Amino acid sequence: MKLVLQRVSAAAVKADGELAGEIAGGLLALCGVVEGDTEEDARLLAEKTAKLRIFTDENDKLNLSVQDIKGSVLVVSNFTLGGDCRKGNRPSFAKAAKPPFSEDLYLLYADTLRQLGIPTATGRFGAHMEIAMTADGPITILLDSGDLKRPRRQKE
Repeated sequence: MKLVLQRVSAAAVKADGELAGEIAGGLLALCGVVEGDTEEDARLLAEKTAKLRIFTDENDKLNLSVQDIKGSVLVVSNFTLGGDCRKGNRPSFAKAAKPPFSEDLYLLYADTLRQLGIPTATGRFGAHMEIAMTADGPITILLDSGDLKRPRRQKE
């Protein structure tokens, strides 16, 4: 699974012209599911999202998580995160996972955030969506469950 996390002071998503979800402050999470992703990936990324220290403390250091600040997360499905741009100028989306599997993992990611005590709103899977947000920082983080599961190289 792939995530783009954007720290926001506010975010809202409309699906087919109707408000689907909004938050006052916290994180906007664009969520892409790719072939080979598992429930473990969804849970791993939810736990990382909840604990990622990208909010400032009283000393202006990035030392607090969305849990610490009692923030919210707006989760929006985004199959284009599974795009492969290595060849040509048109991305290939062949590795993006197909519904209903991709929807199940997207919803599991959001539900796991809720189970961790984080207020979580969502867009509408498969709908045409418009996102309005006020970026805070800006702080933008890319997370890939495959990267998180690989061991870090030891310094020599």
